[in-house]
Amino acid sequence: MSKYEAIRQQAYDANMQLPKLGLVLFTFGNVSVADREQKLFAIKPSGVVYEELSPEKMVIVDFDGHTVEGDLRPSSDTKTHAVLYKHWDGIGSIVHTHSTYATAWAQAQRDIPIFGTTHADHTTVSIPCAPPMSDEMIRGDYETETGFQILNCFTEKKLSPAEVEMILVGNHAPFTWGKNAHKAVYNAAVLEEVARMAYLTLQINPAAPLLKDALIQKHYERKHGPDSYYGQ
Repeated sequence: MSKYEAIRQQAYDANMQLPKLGLVLFTFGNVSVADREQKLFAIKPSGVVYEELSPEKMVIVDFDGHTVEGDLRPSSDTKTHAVLYKHWDGIGSIVHTHSTYATAWAQAQRDIPIFGTTHADHTTVSIPCAPPMSDEMIRGDYETETGFQILNCFTEKKLSPAEVEMILVGNHAPFTWGKNAHKAVYNAAVLEEVARMAYLTLQINPAAPLLKDALIQKHYERKHGPDSYYGQ
């Protein structure tokens, strides 16, 4: 039994959720799952269709983006995942997709406005869109720089990755994360649905106002606050 069997299985299971949830087409996405004690993560191999995946095909990579174990090349986004794991201690899994509505907002270079309570159930702010990458960063180590593009956006907007577990990368696509694979995939699905709702809201009323602060706080606190009462 490989000492990496647990995170390989978790990464496989999470990756297989993406097509079931309608979040990926062909090979347009990946999930990684970290073992923070060993400073390693398991990630989908690059360009392998979901029908051909297995736990054994998940590639083990360290937090510097170097392959530790695996016969296949890891996802082309591996270095982005590595940067986030290395700099954000609290995350245990990362999801990257090119889901339709979230990617459309990223291509439009727009934050997703907080219009309603569905959005506020998950975060108290508009979902940030990181500015497009500079030419200098593009000429560098592109996937590593994508990680820093995300980090820089959170620093500039003074956001916490523990409170806002999703981002759009300008002209690219969304990334989400969470304490484990279930939460990271859940966040990817929520982000896509919130992006779709926001798009439809603006079609119905281009001048739709943002959700008022009292409702934002009420809905977020009832699920995440010290006196939360949502669920069992």
